[in-house]
Amino acid sequence: MPYESGGRSRQKQRTRDALVTAARELVAAGVTPTVEQAAAAAEVSRPTAYRYFPNQRALLSAAHPETTTTSLLPADPPGDVSQRLAAVIDTFIELVVETEAQQRTMLRLALGADPAERAALPLRQGRAISWIEEALLPLQDSLPAETVHQLAIAIRSVAGIEALSWLLDVAKLPRDEAVRLIKWSAQSLLAATLAGSPPPVGPLIE
Repeated sequence: MPYESGGRSRQKQRTRDALVTAARELVAAGVTPTVEQAAAAAEVSRPTAYRYFPNQRALLSAAHPETTTTSLLPADPPGDVSQRLAAVIDTFIELVVETEAQQRTMLRLALGADPAERAALPLRQGRAISWIEEALLPLQDSLPAETVHQLAIAIRSVAGIEALSWLLDVAKLPRDEAVRLIKWSAQSLLAATLAGSPPPVGPLIE
């Protein structure tokens, strides 16, 4: 049972929130915080902090900004699939840009982790794919579910911290231009699918 699930749950939640907030602020300042550093910033004792987060990876996973997000569509989403995708990608990229430091930290951890640890990180939980699939729901009336899922994966491959990092660090694009290119790429993949050229599904046939 997680430590915070026991008695005095409200107080424990406040303590946990303080540690997560401290970790996010440290990451935003360019620090990859240890549990001890987050505890000091949150004015929480080290033993108490370790009851909530037994290691640095658990702390940073909890501090990842996408952990509690379940949908990126507005409350009254449009029916048009292109507009739905635009709404989701706009919000997703805004989130990535606003939390770039945290996103880069999680990406660095994912690249350096072993397979079991990598699978447990928030960046590798497929949340963005589910958000994109929700945007693409109108396509399920005309396309197989497998094709819609593959399209969501293709769109995710051109959107997110991985794509943004490459466009900024390797292609040397200005941030606003990189964001515009990501949004264009997402819509181009959708347009190609609607025009009869969906992403490939299944094994490669030579």
